[in-house]
Amino acid sequence: MEIQKLYDLDDIEFEDIAIGLVRLAKDVPAHEFFYKINQINGLTFSRKKDVIIHGAYYDYYFPRFEAYHKFTKTCFTFISNRSSESKQKKLQTELFTEEENIKFLLNNQVDVEYILHTSEQIPDFSVILLPENLVFPIQDYTLGSEEELYQIIQYYE
Repeated sequence: MEIQKLYDLDDIEFEDIAIGLVRLAKDVPAHEFFYKINQINGLTFSRKKDVIIHGAYYDYYFPRFEAYHKFTKTCFTFISNRSSESKQKKLQTELFTEEENIKFLLNNQVDVEYILHTSEQIPDFSVILLPENLVFPIQDYTLGSEEELYQIIQYYE
């Protein structure tokens, strides 16, 4: 009797991830921004372990905030698009390297302050009330499985 494979890794299709892009209308520190969100919502966002990306010359740290919605049992995660800290691992000896001391998770969206992700397949970001006059409307964005941020989100999920 033959043993059948349960799945073939070549046949697995990775589904795209829907995320929300959060742009701030004013320059506000993270603690103040999440304090206002926590006041408005029944959610309590708290700081979690940073997302860490290891580069050739720097290690980059991106703040991450999470909250759980009690009724829908959904986890909402805000990840800073811009690194808050970078630690130099070795000295750059090459003249033209692509690595700098500041990194963005979405290089083509440098005006985005936070990336909003949810544990749901079809995200509903309208559950989170955002402070008026502080945040622009959340922009939906789709990540493909070939993008670096897709892999990062899968790892930290």
